[in-house]
Amino acid sequence: MNPLLDKLQPYPFEKLRRLFADVSPDRSYSPISLGIGEPKHPTPPFIQKALADNLAGLASYPTTAGIDALRAAICNWLEQRYRLPSLDAASQVLPVNGSREALFALAQAVIDPYAKSVVVCPNPFYQIYEGAAFLAGAEPFFVNSDPARNFAPDFSTVPADIWPRVQLLYICSPGNPTGAVLTLEDWRELFALSDRYGFVIAADECYSEIYFGNERPLGSMEAAHKLGRNRYERLITFSSLSKRSNVPGMRSGFVAGDASILQKFLLYRTYHGSAMSPSIQAASIAAWKDETHVAENRAKYLQKFQQVTPMLAEVLDVALPDAGFYLWAKVDKLTNISDTDFARRLYAEYNVTVLPGSYVARDAHGINPGANRIRMALVAEVDECIEAARRIVEFTRKLAAS
Repeated sequence: MNPLLDKLQPYPFEKLRRLFADVSPDRSYSPISLGIGEPKHPTPPFIQKALADNLAGLASYPTTAGIDALRAAICNWLEQRYRLPSLDAASQVLPVNGSREALFALAQAVIDPYAKSVVVCPNPFYQIYEGAAFLAGAEPFFVNSDPARNFAPDFSTVPADIWPRVQLLYICSPGNPTGAVLTLEDWRELFALSDRYGFVIAADECYSEIYFGNERPLGSMEAAHKLGRNRYERLITFSSLSKRSNVPGMRSGFVAGDASILQKFLLYRTYHGSAMSPSIQAASIAAWKDETHVAENRAKYLQKFQQVTPMLAEVLDVALPDAGFYLWAKVDKLTNISDTDFARRLYAEYNVTVLPGSYVARDAHGINPGANRIRMALVAEVDECIEAARRIVEFTRKLAAS
């Protein structure tokens, strides 16, 4: 067996299962899960219809590069969403089976396994980044998020002797779990570091279409364009329909950016056997071409966050994020309880599931930046999220009084 597999940690939800293994929740409460970031809003009927109307595509082997119409639809969406100059659909975009598999696969294509390479990851983070680094033969280096910087990673904390070994840097904006969006100055700093040391930036933007103000989150390619980097040197952007269009089961997304890197990535994927089903491609075209359902979806999230956040802010240190569908709350505003104990007791006493923040972070540089925090995914319908918040408030006040 590949010995690098031994470096992989259990996934956060496996840790959560173990944490709850001997707990019997109070069955007088209906179960509510805010633990997993799985969209629960209904899939738009027009996407379902596009999928059903194109089942004849199952009779054909798909190409790894995808059909011209899908790549064109992706380019059009990118150009309109981020106000970009015309993209080359043949070389600057590539459909993928969801951003998760592509985030993992890129590391395998980019990393030199014999170079003692380093992959820089934000902390807290999406665990795929760490696993991709290990299985590519590299070591992850974690850059802690800084609450004083709106939870942006502070790259000035990376030691000078680390940067020359970095071949890949993962960044998530809007962030999981913090919801933080990088500024143009943040991107200027990252691009300058990439220019100096030659590493690839993997920009995970799967939450880009769930935001709460009038200003749309700045994207990595948009930032590059504003800074005069129209060839998107060493930048690969990842996006997905899962959250935007409520189709996580379709496993449909794309990568875009530096054409020279995508050329090599396409070669890798051809051997990897990761072509997208023609039926899924047809449904994806329909989804990328429509913005009405995206605005309706965003309005649902806004309604939830506007009602739930003030309730929870009475007992937890929490605020409306820039974007995304998570609340990243500090639990020790009224209590001295740890994030794992908070999650375990909340589940036992009120049948509400949240994810301990320490499960989506690593001990790095003397701290775990997820400690004493919880991640709550407001993915259920409004009434269920409000009921979960009501129980959390009651539970926290009971803790504070004990």
